[in-house]
Amino acid sequence: MADENPTTIREVTKDVFSAFVGSVFNAYVGQPFDTFKVRQQTAGLSIPHTLKNILSESPAAFWKGVVPTTAGMMFENAMAFGINAHLKRTFPSTLPPVDIGHGGRSTLSFSEDILRPMSMGFLTGFASSFVLVSSEIIKTQTQISTKKVSSLEITKYIINKRGVKGLFIGMDAQIMRDGPFYAVFFGSYEIFKYAIHHLSPSLPEDVNFFLSGGFAGMVGWAVAMPFDVPKTLVQSNPEGKVFGEYFPKMREVVKTRGVANGLYAGLVPTLLRAFPSNAALFLGVEWAKKFFDENVPK
Repeated sequence: MADENPTTIREVTKDVFSAFVGSVFNAYVGQPFDTFKVRQQTAGLSIPHTLKNILSESPAAFWKGVVPTTAGMMFENAMAFGINAHLKRTFPSTLPPVDIGHGGRSTLSFSEDILRPMSMGFLTGFASSFVLVSSEIIKTQTQISTKKVSSLEITKYIINKRGVKGLFIGMDAQIMRDGPFYAVFFGSYEIFKYAIHHLSPSLPEDVNFFLSGGFAGMVGWAVAMPFDVPKTLVQSNPEGKVFGEYFPKMREVVKTRGVANGLYAGLVPTLLRAFPSNAALFLGVEWAKKFFDENVPK
């Protein structure tokens, strides 16, 4: 028992470190698409007009808010990886892991391989939303500004105007977006890993992780998109409430813009972002884990 804690601490440290590295990859690859999505959602412009609107400032405008995004993702992914690992240890599967082609279990169980990671994913999203909400607010309000303003200036403005409360605008909206996203993300990830292996058994495992993460990100965002639009609108308002505006805002979007043009505004750039950013996340995580194992003694 004496050497279990050091091992656990080392593994947790590796998870956090790899999540931090993966988050940097994720943020800088996905930020241009996210900025496009936020501008389209808040302004209600077409894709060509949104592109023209951003480029009228400068190409660098695509990376507006990337610093708080990266910071938020670092803590979000560290928490996500940590919570999922903890949940898996606390509630272990009753079946051996799927180990296709290596003599282990070769079929998926709906309850263990899909429903279980989806449930744990929802709990992960719920917990992560409390960490992510402040950086999401700062990022959104930075992205929609057409002036040259830094994320630090936006943060100071929010705190001076609203106090710390202003950094938790749309808390209910954050939970409603992150819960479904992580539930579908973790559930579909297992399915994609299984399907890709069957389609190409000789494909390297790392490539499978890369592709599965990218596809899972796309499916997760396709499901979470209707929850994301009202979240963006609530959090883009400096006068917004912490709780209570989310569902009225969703009804308002449907009434004024409709479902397709309202709740799915920004879907194209979001899906275009989802694959490379989530694939980059997993690539960064795997590279960081390998670096950690090779350079940090046990």
